[in-house]
Amino acid sequence: MADFDATDGGLTNFGGQISGGLARSNGISWPDLLAQDSRPAPAMLTEESYQYRGSDPIAASRYTSEDFARAEREKMWPHVWQFAARDEDIPEPGDYTVFEMAGRSWLISRQEDGSVKAMHNVCLHRGRKLRDHDGTADTFTCPFHGFSWNKDGSFVGMPCAWDFKHLTKDKMTLPQAEVGRWGGYIFLREEAGGPSLEEYLAPIPEFFKRWRHEECTTVIWVAKEVPANWKVTAEAFMEAWHTIVTHPQLLPFTGDANSAYWTWGDNVNVNLVPFGIMSPHIDPDGKTQQWIVDEFVKYNGRSGDNYEASDPFAVTVPEGLTAREALGAAMRAGYTAQTGYDHDHATDAELLDGLVYNVFPNFAPWGGFMPNIVYRWRPGKTPDTCLMEVRILARVKKGEPIPRGVPMKLLGNDQKWTDAPEIGVLGHVFEQDMENLPYVQQGLHASKTGEVNLGDYQEIRIRQFHQTLDKYLSGELGAKA
Repeated sequence: MADFDATDGGLTNFGGQISGGLARSNGISWPDLLAQDSRPAPAMLTEESYQYRGSDPIAASRYTSEDFARAEREKMWPHVWQFAARDEDIPEPGDYTVFEMAGRSWLISRQEDGSVKAMHNVCLHRGRKLRDHDGTADTFTCPFHGFSWNKDGSFVGMPCAWDFKHLTKDKMTLPQAEVGRWGGYIFLREEAGGPSLEEYLAPIPEFFKRWRHEECTTVIWVAKEVPANWKVTAEAFMEAWHTIVTHPQLLPFTGDANSAYWTWGDNVNVNLVPFGIMSPHIDPDGKTQQWIVDEFVKYNGRSGDNYEASDPFAVTVPEGLTAREALGAAMRAGYTAQTGYDHDHATDAELLDGLVYNVFPNFAPWGGFMPNIVYRWRPGKTPDTCLMEVRILARVKKGEPIPRGVPMKLLGNDQKWTDAPEIGVLGHVFEQDMENLPYVQQGLHASKTGEVNLGDYQEIRIRQFHQTLDKYLSGELGAKA
């Protein structure tokens, strides 16, 4: 493939430097594309929020070093709001889920008044985990010696209490984490203090008012261990421009190099990926709007058939309309019929595009009105592994109660993402990513320079992520007063 200027959406650009992160693909810009949408787009999708954050390389050891992973466990994870569960995971009083994260084990338990408690899942006698699976219980009794706690973490008692006069009830309450709830999501923070959940997530709560994740339930949930660091794996989903080499089947309907990349503060960023248009890397000669739709139906990861519904993407483009307009119109009608909610105000972007938000450090909910993808990445037992989770949320039909979410399907190490047929062609896309990630991890270990270089614009989310992480490791954020 011939080299040509990257500002044209091409492969290389070794001259004509534009400093300060100002260079952009010559493909249609995100704001210009939204100006063509069939409905006015809200300001949150049109007002750019980009900040140049420097061009220095970052150290490869951040992904490979056990010392660095230990620093994350000690200085970062205890101080951040962590996405721990969804409301539909534990809908009834007594329901609980076991949440394992960065060396900690938690019981997330629904209380009688509907509130949620998060407590350490460790017996205060000899240290056995109280539970190793999800379930329903009003008390948690240790299977080793019978020490027992109520579902709110208060101590019930133990056999042979005569031998433990030194253990008073107030000393035996299970250690608690702070709990925050927003949009159907349940978060915990191990160490008290710092910004409220709403402050930490800002501006996502304001943005997602349109998309109402609290009216959704988990219809698909698949997880798999990945032989790569959790940051390596998360960063593979923070930019779209790897599509040209890793996911070439998506180029006919994906604006990869003309995606938008915005950041807010320390914690929140977004990649706005337009669908229903050709990549700037595609030669448009002879390509029709119907061809874009036909390729979209074959290879997109969000077709209705993945969610046990008829496929609303399979449309014929009327003369005079673009593929985006035709797909948007079909989605608008289809989602209104499926959910009972009027979608007439929804932009084409909100119905079609990949509005991929990230919250530091490892929570990534997609925006928009369609079934929404939610990613989470959890560090493994060593810096060289992690657990990647993919949830699909679907809106519950208007007037109907929110059903219990499906349990997580954990794929074995010998299984592929394609062994989870419920995620449809997403499984093939994830497998293409998996063909890179183990070799990224191996390459970081083998690096001669010990450095990783980032693009100024298309990888700005990765740079913001590492700058925020540095603030925790240095004590600027998270440290106790």
